[in-house]
Parts: sequence; structure tokens; C-alpha cells
Amino acid sequence: MTGAGLLLASALLAPLVLAALCLSRAVRARVPSLLVLAPLPALLAALALPDGTHAFFPSPFRMSLALDRPGAMLLGGAALLWSAAGAFAASEMGAKPATVRFSIWWLLTLAGSLGVFIVGDVASFYLVYTLASLAAYGLIVHEQSPAANRAGAIYVVLALFSEAFLLLAFIMLAAGHPEANPLIRDVVATLPASAMRDGIVLMLILGFALKMGLVPLHVWLPLAHPAAPMPASAVLSGVVVKAGVIGLIRFLPFEAGLTGWGTVLIAVGIVTAYCGVAIGVTQKRAKTVLAYSTVSQMGLLAVLIGVGIDSADAGATTLAAYYAVHHTLVKGALFLAVGVLAATGGARLLPALLLTGVLALSLGGMPLTSGALAKLATKPMLGYGVLSTAMALAGAGSTLLMLHFLRIVAGDARANPAAAGAPAGQIVPWLVVAAASLAIPWGLYP
Repeated sequence: MTGAGLLLASALLAPLVLAALCLSRAVRARVPSLLVLAPLPALLAALALPDGTHAFFPSPFRMSLALDRPGAMLLGGAALLWSAAGAFAASEMGAKPATVRFSIWWLLTLAGSLGVFIVGDVASFYLVYTLASLAAYGLIVHEQSPAANRAGAIYVVLALFSEAFLLLAFIMLAAGHPEANPLIRDVVATLPASAMRDGIVLMLILGFALKMGLVPLHVWLPLAHPAAPMPASAVLSGVVVKAGVIGLIRFLPFEAGLTGWGTVLIAVGIVTAYCGVAIGVTQKRAKTVLAYSTVSQMGLLAVLIGVGIDSADAGATTLAAYYAVHHTLVKGALFLAVGVLAATGGARLLPALLLTGVLALSLGGMPLTSGALAKLATKPMLGYGVLSTAMALAGAGSTLLMLHFLRIVAGDARANPAAAGAPAGQIVPWLVVAAASLAIPWGLYP
């Protein structure tokens, strides 16, 4: 394995090794402070490795890794958010006995959620996808409250349905190949001509739509995100749902196109975008509003992917990844902002609210923000007809939803005027993600 391959492999192995080292009492005592370091190899790989980097684990593992442009963008954005949220978690959760258990679930979820962006074979994708799905249950139920346990139960049932749909799809995909574990690119190349094409595509869409939270399969999102601790909510909404996005990017044949199925994704995406806004504006809790905002934004991503499949546009994968990275960073920053604002009062409150306002309105596409740039990037793909108008109205709805969110967090903060202020261990990670969300999309603009 080359040096580039070792770096790519370390993106997946670093959190797994750290989780395994928690068997040592000395490591367990320090593991919360190490969460910030675990995603750094992935961040370095995303920044330093060229498009097309491959790595192959020797027998008997037979795992292949591959990094392309959509995967690198999503890997880099996810690693940055995971690192900042890890620092936030170490500061917020301190040295409580349950923090070690939380950290192990965190590291396992981290490994799976980063792995889906870089694995290149079917069996390995299913392995890391399942790891991210099931380990996230530990983050959701960490508080052990009735609401958290209920959210965790609903989440894990739907996660198992997602994995069952995908297992059926992957078995059918691999059935016609001489290798027991074919590469993803090989099975996708033969999918359009497969006699089981429509059944496979249906299973793929159902499986990945459950992870993305597309209507009517979104019910776990507004339950799980409010129940989880603040840093866990940030990565669940910012990163874990992107396993569904990268799954559609990886397994649908964009070069060949699938006209009918593209139309299905467009229709589901439009319904999801509007439902997320319509339900979100009725909510009273900031984290629940953000969860419905994620539902709405995943609808827009489904539309972009559907248009790409409909028109056989392979470039749609890069555009969808670009928009997803923007959402990853902004939504992660907004969840962390809720935690910072809850502990901030006095003269520090106004600057924190102003930055939160910029982030929220950026998600809605406010002019001169990275959100406006992300929406501008979608214009050529969506065209200037009915679909473009429908998405513009959905964007206006997102702005309305973010204004509703700002009203809630401002009211919550003013109700606690005696708050001394969030510690630097929470403020600095929030500011890092906030700055990245406003700056990185300009550098990645396609």
C-alpha cells in the first residue's frame, strides 16, 4: 500500500483504533479529549490526496478504498465538523462516567460515517453504512430520558429497515458478477441493463431515503436530533444523513440515466422540501426546527440527484456533493450555536445572536453568503422553468423557517439573562465551523 493509500486507510482506521484502545483504563480516562483528533487523518486525506487515489487492504480483508471529487468534498466537510463537535463534546460533557460510553459510540459512528465516503466495494460499503447507523443509536439514547429512549427505538427500527432494503439491493447487484464482492463502479455500470433494474433501484431509493429523511420516511429525524446531546445533534444532522446522499451518488447510474426514477426522486424531493418547512414553522423547540430544516434541505438534494439521473448528467454528483457540504457545515454550526446561546447572556449575547443570524439566513440563501452561492450553483441544473420556481419558493420557505428558528433561540437566550457565557472549549469549535461554513463554499464553487 502506498503512502497515499495509507493516509486514506487511516481516515477509516484512526477512530476504530482509538475506540479499541478504550479497553485500556489510561486511554478511557483521556478519550473525550482525543475526540477532536480522530477525524484529522480524514481531513488531511481530503485536502492532500488527488482525485482517483485508491487503496486495497490485503487478504483476507479485501476492502477497497477510493477517493473521487464528490467523496473528497463530503469527507473533508464531515471530518471538519466531527473534529469541532468532538472538541465541543469534550468541553460540554466533562469527566462524567457516561462520557466514556458516549465517546466510544461517537468513535464508532465517526468511523462509519467517514467510511461511506471512501469505500469502493459493495460489501465494505454495507459494513460501514451499518456501523454508522447502529452506533448512532448510542448517541441518541445517551441521556436515557423517556424521549431519548423513544427516539432511539424508532430510529433503530427504521435504520434496520434501511439496511434490509440495501442488503436486498446489493445482493441483486452482485448476483450477475463473477466476484463475490464486486467494486461499486462495476455493479453500477451493469445496472441499466440488468433484468432486475427497477427492483434494485426501488430498494436503493427506499434504503437511502430512510437515511436522508425524505418524506414520509423522515419521522426519526425530528425525534432523534432533539433527544441527542448538542454535539451529537450537530453530526447526526450535518453528517450522518449524508450517508444517504453519498449512497445515491455512488449506486445510481448517472452516466446512463434513469428517466422514470429521476422523476420519482424529483417529486419526492419537492414534497419533502415543502413538508419540512410547513411542519417546521409550527415547532416550538430550536433543535426540532433545525431537524425539520434538514428534512427540507434533503428534499432539495433529492431534487438535484433526480434531475441528474433524469438527464444522464454525471456532473450532478459533484454539484450534489457541493450543496451537501454547505449544508453539513452550516447545520453543524447552527446546532452548536444553540448550545452556545443557551449558556450566553449579558453583553456577549448580541454578537452570538448576530453570527447565528448570519448562519441561519445563509442556509436560506441570503445574498452575499455562501448559501446564496450554493443556490446559484444549482441554477443551471434546475433550469429556469417550473422546477426552478418551485425550488425558489422552497428556498423562501427555508428563510421563513430560519427566521422562526432565530425568534425561538433569541427568546430562549433572553429568558436566561444571568448566564455567564459558554466556555472557550465550546465557543472556539463553534466559531471554527461557522467560519468554515461561510468561507469553504467559495473555494469549492464548481
